[in-house]
Amino acid sequence: MSTAPSQPQFEPARIIIVMGVSSSGKSTIGAALGRALHAPFLDGDKYHPEANVEKMRAGTPLTDDDRWPWLEALTAALKEAAGRKGVAVGACSALKKAYRDFITEKAGEPVLFVYLDGSREVIAERMAKRSHEYMPTSLLDSQFATLEVPDPATENVIVLPVTDPVNRIVTKVAEALPHIKSFKRWQ
Repeated sequence: MSTAPSQPQFEPARIIIVMGVSSSGKSTIGAALGRALHAPFLDGDKYHPEANVEKMRAGTPLTDDDRWPWLEALTAALKEAAGRKGVAVGACSALKKAYRDFITEKAGEPVLFVYLDGSREVIAERMAKRSHEYMPTSLLDSQFATLEVPDPATENVIVLPVTDPVNRIVTKVAEALPHIKSFKRWQ
């Protein structure tokens, strides 16, 4: 009998979203995962309406009303990409359970979330070292205030530490997705 912890069971999904607060590495991990899976990668930042970008640039946190159209546009693009290629990877903060539920509902199919978990201290250090077009460090507290950490017992999620190297995170996610091999990405 093995004493190793059993792998959590995931509902097979064609849409995979790397999620977490700003500076958790969503875009870096998402792009690397897309390459590893030979899947299109869609960065959620590119789907924000200009009004959202201007609010964030001014240091104003987004409201739920600001986020719904953005989430809907990103989900539609991910669904279309997965329809063409069999699988698609996205990067999106997806901070609240309601957002993750909305994405899954709009997709009309299972969505697997990869939550990049990091402490406020680690994320603040990362944020201080990077320059983002419109996400000032002043919004870090609002990101953590909004975050509802996904629960692997009730959500379709893999939780991984942001402190792991990119290649380790990508390998762990890819190994947890044996069903991806059955999708026809070459068409």
